[in-house]
Amino acid sequence: MPAPTVEEPRPHWRASLDRLATARPDIPLIAPFMVYLALLGLVYAVPPAWQPGVIALRGVASLAAVWVFRRHLPPWGRAHWPVVIVGGALVAWGWVVGQDFFDRLDLGGRLPLMPGEKLTVDPRAQLGAGSVFWSTWWLRMIVACTAVPVVEELFWRAFLLRALIDWHNFERVPLGTFSWVAFLGTSVISTMQHPDNWGVSILCWMVFNAVFYWTRSILCLVLLHAYTNLVLYLIVLRVGDWSFW
Repeated sequence: MPAPTVEEPRPHWRASLDRLATARPDIPLIAPFMVYLALLGLVYAVPPAWQPGVIALRGVASLAAVWVFRRHLPPWGRAHWPVVIVGGALVAWGWVVGQDFFDRLDLGGRLPLMPGEKLTVDPRAQLGAGSVFWSTWWLRMIVACTAVPVVEELFWRAFLLRALIDWHNFERVPLGTFSWVAFLGTSVISTMQHPDNWGVSILCWMVFNAVFYWTRSILCLVLLHAYTNLVLYLIVLRVGDWSFW
């Protein structure tokens, strides 16, 4: 008879994280997004030459948080590639056209009651047009197409859409369960993340929520979000509209 397998003892830190994730199933879905947000403002606190490194750190650290809690994440689901390719291009186009529409209605400024004002500055004025700008642009795009979709979809679609249905027992709510409060609430709350494009942010989140209700797949939303960001970054570079930078 084959010898019985002996399970390797888990490292202390792994056991502690597993206990934490079991007791608080919201933490694996929230923590990566919080890591990303915590490092978001750091890019503006360092000299321009350091910005590429800070951007890379932001992406790596937030994905590391996902990896740490990977055993406690819900099922990812299927890719649904036709939805990703067609939907991503349409949503990116909608950001540009929608922002222009809100600007024409004089509603394209900063979200009311938010501090500061909307400023659109060509980053080349700060970074120059050489290697610092291009390394910053490439790393921003890479992070926007890798880390951002993963941490945001885990937070917005896997956690908050369900938490606004049953906050204390969200993990019992099946992925893709519809609720008007969750559908509209997450769309409005998204404006806090995109205060300079708050109108199109609401519309984008409505589309993303609708696709999630249809597919019930986190992976589909991650890919859709990533492809949307990729197309939008290419549009920004091609057209020179730095309001989406």
